[in-house]
Amino acid sequence: MRAKLLILASSIGMLGWGAVLPYQYAYAADTRAWGSLAAAAASSLFSVGALVAAPFAGRLSDRFDPVLVTVLAQLLGALGVGALVAADSPESFLVGMFVFGLGLSAAMPAKQVLVLRWVAVSERRKVFAYKFTGEAIGMAIGAYVAGHLVDLSRADGLDVGFLTAALGFVLSSVIIGGAGLGATTHPESGLDTAGANPGRPIEALRAIFASPALRWTAVITVTLALGFYAQFEAGLPAYAITVLDVDSRAIGTAAAVNAIIIVLLQVVVVRATARRSAPVLLMAVGSIWVLAWLILSAAQFAPGVAAALFVTTFGVFAVGETMYSPVLNPLTASLAPKGMVGQTLGTFAALQTTFSAVGPLVAGALLGAGLANGFLGLHLGISLLAVYAAWRLRKALRTHGAGRAERAQASSSTGVSSSLPASPTERESVAA
Repeated sequence: MRAKLLILASSIGMLGWGAVLPYQYAYAADTRAWGSLAAAAASSLFSVGALVAAPFAGRLSDRFDPVLVTVLAQLLGALGVGALVAADSPESFLVGMFVFGLGLSAAMPAKQVLVLRWVAVSERRKVFAYKFTGEAIGMAIGAYVAGHLVDLSRADGLDVGFLTAALGFVLSSVIIGGAGLGATTHPESGLDTAGANPGRPIEALRAIFASPALRWTAVITVTLALGFYAQFEAGLPAYAITVLDVDSRAIGTAAAVNAIIIVLLQVVVVRATARRSAPVLLMAVGSIWVLAWLILSAAQFAPGVAAALFVTTFGVFAVGETMYSPVLNPLTASLAPKGMVGQTLGTFAALQTTFSAVGPLVAGALLGAGLANGFLGLHLGISLLAVYAAWRLRKALRTHGAGRAERAQASSSTGVSSSLPASPTERESVAA
């Protein structure tokens, strides 16, 4: 029941993403006449807030109750986005967007830790999948509502978006706070939450990246983020408009198709891939990214069906997305050093956020210079690198599992208890 409430709360908490972010640039630049520089700075500060918050919140989730971390983070986000209603200067708008980014992103690793604590290992992929689907639905509902109610011709025309986001955070916090009353760690979670002490941030980073498996997981996280998510809101629409000469309505249709396919296929894909190892599925995601970029490349040579191919590409990406989050987050958690699950998830979220923020700048530079083939080739190469990294991860996990088995055998032969028991979490991490 707690997992279902967490999924519902996560969906409601993402209303603000859909209700505010698609419209804030035009609102700041044109509606409020603060200029494109202020609008771009608002987007950047939102990303900076996310970058700062994720590892910090993950660290707090290791040391304190993640329910409390989630609730406080979302209430902070509600305060930031709600204050945008009263923002009457570029400076106050920038501060509000920064706090909005802090609150939204700080809650993410804390919610992931809650999934890990409240759910058995055998159920993790399914719950992460439902959580991801719920968040996509929340974003879609937020965007749909805002699209019908926002009026960018008036200074208060985006207030409905700001208030929707704030209300979503508050409701989500109430639900999670209620679900967390009396909650304990699931007996089959495989987590040892006693005495978590991740140490100083630099020490934590060293511990995380001392593991070859985690290093390759980090490469996968970055490349898969760059291969699609970094271009979802900016690079791909810009390519569609400037190179494919696609109508803006096709871009909206593509985004809708992406969300619909995720909702329709998520449960089916999770069931079909339940017994597949994480590296194999991540190789499949990278391969799907490669296929999508090949279709996008072909679209420029078929102007008559370019719009259809563009929409199809977003559907192809969606198939990969149904495996991405449900697999990558549990895998990362299972590989995390002891007592550092939240810190590890937060660090990887920060990596994803950083490179996702860089992606639109790269796309703008290449497409602005007329280098469409460079844009396509770069992302095709990044997607191939993701496939290679997943293959290397598979080998690293096999080595990791073989080494663990040897140590366990040596311990049993000498009568000394192994310091690395084969917990459910560890069995998940070495499955290949």
